[in-house]
Formats: sequence, structure tokens, C-alpha cells
Amino acid sequence: MTTPMFNPLVAALIDALADPVILVEGQRLMAINRAARDQFGFRLANSDIRLAIRHPRVLAAITAAERASLEVEGLGRADQPWLVEVTPIDDDVVMVRMIDRAAQRAAEKMRVDFVANASHELRTPLAGILGYAETLAEDGAMDEPTRRNFARTIESEAKRMLRIVTDLMALSRIEADRFVLPRTQIDFAALIRKAVEDNEALAERRACVIATDIEPDIPAVRGDEAQLLQLADNLIGNAIRYGCGEDCEKITVTVRRSGRDRLRLAVADKGPGIAPEHLPRLTERFYRVDAARSRNSGGTGLGLAIVKHIAERHRGTLNIASALGTGTTITVDLPIAR
Repeated sequence: MTTPMFNPLVAALIDALADPVILVEGQRLMAINRAARDQFGFRLANSDIRLAIRHPRVLAAITAAERASLEVEGLGRADQPWLVEVTPIDDDVVMVRMIDRAAQRAAEKMRVDFVANASHELRTPLAGILGYAETLAEDGAMDEPTRRNFARTIESEAKRMLRIVTDLMALSRIEADRFVLPRTQIDFAALIRKAVEDNEALAERRACVIATDIEPDIPAVRGDEAQLLQLADNLIGNAIRYGCGEDCEKITVTVRRSGRDRLRLAVADKGPGIAPEHLPRLTERFYRVDAARSRNSGGTGLGLAIVKHIAERHRGTLNIASALGTGTTITVDLPIAR
């Protein structure tokens, strides 16, 4: 870790830093902290710095012994982004600190993708509304059935835009409160019965039956009633839209204890199921297994993302189990109120 002339206290201080840090004297590697050894395999104090770092921009900054802040890749893994800060300590010694930027870059990419996806999802129905509205505004005769059809399409696309905006706003509110644990005691059995009742009209239109199996004397949970109702509504609505069809005429909603201190909500269908490669991405915003079917069913692509965030805010867990041809079961475990 140190040379005989190197202060052990300074060595201990840089070793306590979470970021990789090295101290360089001229072109000699004086000291390496634990994070640098773990990340890059730097082992040899007193060795030439060029044996440890081969990036030309970083080497040039170290050799110049001037303060610099560099965004680079190629240290460690080829695609790993780093912010490298070179700080002169005295005339001969510089400290090189490497800050991992992978998480920040992933967050930036997520924001860019989110804006692009949201813009696309809103632009598609808006283009339809404008097209039909322009046709209706044109001079000339139009038969009544055509006019009604255009008006219904405009109404349908406008409602779709409203659902997307509503879901985006809900997701934003949930994320804003994600660190605030709800304190209100909620009668979870009654809440699930209400969610089932709210979805009866949709089930009737889809020729689907909602079967409920709620264990007696279910204890309360601590939660945000509106958010938990939205969670249940999204799960039941999705099961009706995508799990009910010619081969499946029933979905099952089950509420039971799960261990000593948790409740489990399970929504199951015997529909077509979901291929394994899609399962890890189902809770991503705007991710769809079948985009055309989702839009035709009235989905926004945000339902399971909302469910995941509500479950996390309530210190719960979400699990999705599905296989092609056998159906899908989504479970949410929530802590019992104490």
C-alpha cells in the first residue's frame, strides 16, 4: 500500500474512500486504495503508472501535474464511463480519483427513453384526432354514418390520450412519495372487493367472469388507499384485457395471508401467457409484449410500472409468473399493519 517514505495516515485516509484513488509521484505509483485494487487490479506500489493506466488523456493529465476533470472510457471495462479527477497535492505528487458514471449514464438514458416513448405514445392518437378533425372541418357533404364514425374515433383517441396523461401523472406522484411510508390502516379485503366491482363492467364486455377467493378475517394493511386501489384495478383490468378470451373465460382474484406478517394478492388467468424473454421487462414504462393488441385493448403501457412503484412504496414485493399456453399469475405481497 505504501512506500517507506509515505505517511501511513494518508494511506489509511485514501483507503477509506469509496471511489478508486491512486497517488502518483512523477510517473511512480505511490499508493493505491482498496477500491482501486478491487476495480482495476492495481497491485504494485512503486511501479510505473503506465503499467496501471494506459489511457492517453489521463496519462497526459497526470504527467502535466495540473488540475483536470476528464470524462473518459476505457479504464477497466471498455464501455465503463468514468469521471477522472486529477488534483496536484504538491510539486511532485498528484491524486487521481475515479468516479463511476455508469449509474448516472443509465439514469440519463432512462430519462431520454422515457421522453421519447411518452412523445410517441401521445403523438400517435393526436395525429389521428387531427386527421379526422381536419376532414370534418372541410367543406362538402358528408353522410351521417361517416360523420358519426369520425366523431367516435376522435372521442376514442382523445380518451386514450387522457388515460396516458393520467397514468403519467399518477406515476409521477407515486415516485415523488416513494420514500414516504403510508400510515393509514386500510381494510384490504374491502378494497379488493371494490376493485373487483369497479371492473365488472369491463369483464362483462369481454365475456369474462371474475372469481374471488378472499380469506376470512384478513387483517388491515398500512397504505395509501387510492394507490392500493389503483394497484388492484390495474392488475384485475390487465388480466381481463389480456388473459380473457376464447380459451379462458375466468380470472381469479385471491387474497390470503403470506407468512406471519404479510398479505398476498394474486390475480391469475388461464390465457395465452407471456414468453420468458418478456418477463424481466414487463414493469418498464411503455413496454408492451404486443403493442397493437395493447393499444386495441385500451392499455397505456404504464400499468405494471405503476403497480411496481406502488408495491415498492408500501414496502411490498411484486412477482410475475407466466408461461405460454398456461396463463399468468401476478402476486403482490404487502406487510400487515401492526
